[in-house]
Amino acid sequence: MTTTNVLVLAGGLSHERDVSLRSGRRVAEALRGAGLEVAIHDVDDDLLPALAELRPSIVWPLLHGASGEDGSVRDILELVGQPYVGADPRASRVSWSKPIAKTVVSRAGVATPRFVTLPQSLFRELGAARVLESITGALGLPLVVKPAKGGSALGVTVVHEAAALPRAMVDAYAYGETAIIEQAVSGTEVAVSVVDTGSGPEVLPAVEIVPREGPYDYDARYVPGRVEYFTPARLDAATTARVAETALTVHEALGLRHLSRSDLIVDDDGVPWFVDINTAPGMTETSLLPQAALAAGFELGDLYARIVRAAFEG
Repeated sequence: MTTTNVLVLAGGLSHERDVSLRSGRRVAEALRGAGLEVAIHDVDDDLLPALAELRPSIVWPLLHGASGEDGSVRDILELVGQPYVGADPRASRVSWSKPIAKTVVSRAGVATPRFVTLPQSLFRELGAARVLESITGALGLPLVVKPAKGGSALGVTVVHEAAALPRAMVDAYAYGETAIIEQAVSGTEVAVSVVDTGSGPEVLPAVEIVPREGPYDYDARYVPGRVEYFTPARLDAATTARVAETALTVHEALGLRHLSRSDLIVDDDGVPWFVDINTAPGMTETSLLPQAALAAGFELGDLYARIVRAAFEG
């Protein structure tokens, strides 16, 4: 069987469904431009019959959010013997949980902000006011509050005043049972992608993210014009090397394969701080991995086809 028959999975039922559909369309168009035969399918009760009928050489899950990135869809693909692009189920599960991923990469020597995790049930049992007072007393301000699992900045709030913390907790709990509260690191926000086309992981140029107004939230990520990007990031040579090394360390420590994107903040001393990992990075017209690939001189269709073939030959 050749590697010219690709099934892109896009959609799903997470809060990031729309982004997934846009990512799927963009990757499918690029792969078709590279001469591959591509179909797109949602995650529904027709997926397993479609796999049996289409018999794709490889599946590319472009599913963002729960089920797409928590390893469960990949578990099913392995059960039916279907090769696919991206992290395996174990690495997906570790990476999907922000507290676990942060713990793993910190043990590999990567700096990550101090944090606590707080299930909603415990938050209520212990008394919200006392818990929040303890958090601000230990971690200080500002803080970042976000769901312990999730992406696209959904439910994320930067808290500068203690009075805003209760609302931030409510917003985070709207997207999951557990919240993570971490110290906010000030500095330059960069996204660093890693791809593997068969010769080992390769770090792409860092993308510097500068919102024109307000935070780098969901709308800023996917509405053109809300953010100014600099690729490569405006970092000196030594810091650029440290950022690349950090992204590669994260990729390898978490056991990832084929592609990933690390979100980092570089502080005033040039230290890269790990914030988050994306095992199924967005591939929309405003997404960061495609920007990095273009800056590195890749043609997107060719790069995606090479990733597909490397995954197939795996």
